[in-house]
Amino acid sequence: MVTKQFSGSPEDADLRRADSLAREIFSDVANKWALLIIEAVGERTLRFSELRNEIEGISHKMLTQNLRMLERNGLVDRSVHPTVPPRVEYTLTEAGQGLRGTVDGMCDWTHRYLGDIEDARRRFGA
Repeated sequence: MVTKQFSGSPEDADLRRADSLAREIFSDVANKWALLIIEAVGERTLRFSELRNEIEGISHKMLTQNLRMLERNGLVDRSVHPTVPPRVEYTLTEAGQGLRGTVDGMCDWTHRYLGDIEDARRRFGA
């Protein structure tokens, strides 16, 4: 994948354009695993194994890929401590904390409307 460079033009920040950097970033972070990782880390610092235990159902491969993507986008900070074996910890950056507010809002929305969504799904399936 070729990473787009931000030139400061309005086109780069336009989610409606297929070639915009904003859409690439949106696509990266708008997946269930990225959102769950951001929610799990929160204000803490967690090791890889702790994150994996926090997020039921995520595979080692998916956690690794999503942490790399979040780090590449400047949302997660990865710290490697020179121990044997190496200790690697993850925390949210300032940008990651900013996104966390949106993720928290999505979690609140899900809890608030879960019953309505379940009702709609039952009606749709009938």
